[in-house]
Amino acid sequence: MKKIAITIIKFIGFFLGWAILSSILPLSSSENQAIWRLWAEIMPLLAIIAFTFIFWLIEKKNIKLHLFDNPVKGIALGAITGIVWLAFPVLIMYIAKIIDFDGTNSIDLFPVWVLAAFLNVIMQELLVRGYLYQMLKQKHNIVVAAAVTTALFTALHGGAFEAGVIPVLNVLTMSLLMTVVLEYSGSIIAPVIMHFLWNGIGALVLDGVSLADDYPNMLIATFTGNEILSGGICKMEGSMIVLFINVILTALFMFLKNKQGTK
Repeated sequence: MKKIAITIIKFIGFFLGWAILSSILPLSSSENQAIWRLWAEIMPLLAIIAFTFIFWLIEKKNIKLHLFDNPVKGIALGAITGIVWLAFPVLIMYIAKIIDFDGTNSIDLFPVWVLAAFLNVIMQELLVRGYLYQMLKQKHNIVVAAAVTTALFTALHGGAFEAGVIPVLNVLTMSLLMTVVLEYSGSIIAPVIMHFLWNGIGALVLDGVSLADDYPNMLIATFTGNEILSGGICKMEGSMIVLFINVILTALFMFLKNKQGTK
């Protein structure tokens, strides 16, 4: 019981500390939307880096964070799997005439928007699959770590709850997929790359994934047909097709991880 209580205190302290620090750090006064958004992503990232370092020191450096292990494998695996993860549902939807691209938008400072999306992903992965995940795994077990951090990740994407069951399941299975990829690759690099490709290409280019309202999109996408397949207002993130791909990839990496463990 004492061990559980200490874990809860650490969890709450880490999360609330990050949330409070993120909220009090200054925002940009720039009138340029891209610069403002970049600064808005930098602040919570700095906060999570600070709290990760502080809690790592509190743990006397005994918690292995696996931030930079196997970098080549992480980058390659994240890039290949991320492209497959995004490409399959897009191709299926396009062939089935569920998705159509009606035009393009001109985006000023597009690289800045891409960088902002990348920093946001790093922040999310450090928050969910950084210190908290490794602390729960090393102090308790992998099942507890996966369950708690998946619940946290799903709660942070609260808009999915208003949209229905499938969007919630998509967020949940996405988190599980990132966790299994983390375990298989040995570091947080692969989940960061995968998550970034999903957000960066899926939202900024394809207009099929939701980010903060001010993020622009290069293509203008229209989703039609049965909402179970098209995702309705949630677009790809509300589609049963994406849920199916999430489950298949999660099962695949669980198999590969188990096979890896038997060698």
